[in-house]
Amino acid sequence: MKNAHRSKPVILVIGSANIDLTITTPRLPRPGETVGGGKFTTTAGGKGANQAVAAARAGGLVRFVARVGTDAFGRQSLDSLAGAGVNIRAVFQTPRDPTGVALIVVGENGENSIAVAPGANDALTPNDVRKSAPAFEGADALLLQMEVPPATVEFAARTAAARGIPVILNPAPADRVTGVLLRHVSILTPNESEAAALTNLPIDSLETAGQAAARLAARGPKSVIITLGARGALVWSEGQSTHIPGHNVKPVDTTAAGDIFNGALAVGLAEGLPLTEAVRFANAAAAISVTRRGAQSSAPTRREIERFLRRNRSVAGSRPSAPCKKRTPPNVAKTPAYL
Repeated sequence: MKNAHRSKPVILVIGSANIDLTITTPRLPRPGETVGGGKFTTTAGGKGANQAVAAARAGGLVRFVARVGTDAFGRQSLDSLAGAGVNIRAVFQTPRDPTGVALIVVGENGENSIAVAPGANDALTPNDVRKSAPAFEGADALLLQMEVPPATVEFAARTAAARGIPVILNPAPADRVTGVLLRHVSILTPNESEAAALTNLPIDSLETAGQAAARLAARGPKSVIITLGARGALVWSEGQSTHIPGHNVKPVDTTAAGDIFNGALAVGLAEGLPLTEAVRFANAAAAISVTRRGAQSSAPTRREIERFLRRNRSVAGSRPSAPCKKRTPPNVAKTPAYL
């Protein structure tokens, strides 16, 4: 994917920008329960913005297309993006809609519960993408998610595909994904629950993850990567599945780990890494992120990712297998779905 005339790949991200209002508590509250003793923070988030920041810190030249409000949260979001080196010329501001907000509760074990009010994200239109046509020029990859209107995501994917730009889709939330969209996707990156929702297959092993990946690939994507939390990722490409192991780290906050994975993946692929090597690079970035609190603030730098990989060469191997081969893989159903 890499343009030979540049030292860094150009990653175009189109998607959501939120402000995360986070409370860290001893544990997640049950329905109807109040849990005290929490710590409150306000940070920049949103899957699109998180992925843009992650890609920039991983070594990409990132352009971001999105919408925020003209409120204080909108200014905070723009400042965070610009501070990470993301090009925000195509981030539109709308006075009639507030900036998107996510309410996040994080337990001491790192697991989280999230509710989102999309606000200005729902106002991002295909016409906004059309007006951002210069952002597609020279792009090495387009990274998309589903926190903006599906029609906008579909238009962006069609535009990129028509220009020969590889399209990476993180299908979250999965219920917004359409068959039309999948036909324009190069690489699909669901987590376990998203893959299960898209295929109606229960994913309880590497074998069933491979079956789900093959079923998804039949709908259009050339490659499918199902992220498995701490167990790494299952890569399906060219009729074969390969398990890329994860890393043994102590999670502090799993918020946005999947976004960090996708941002780093886009950079690795755009630099010309083979698919499995790009996934190893992304696995390392995600593993680092769960040891830190916050969304964008947890994204590691390129130097940190490379140092982590050097220190963890023992998990550099991968295990290829046919998707439906009979085997007794470790159960992945209980893996935290933070990717």
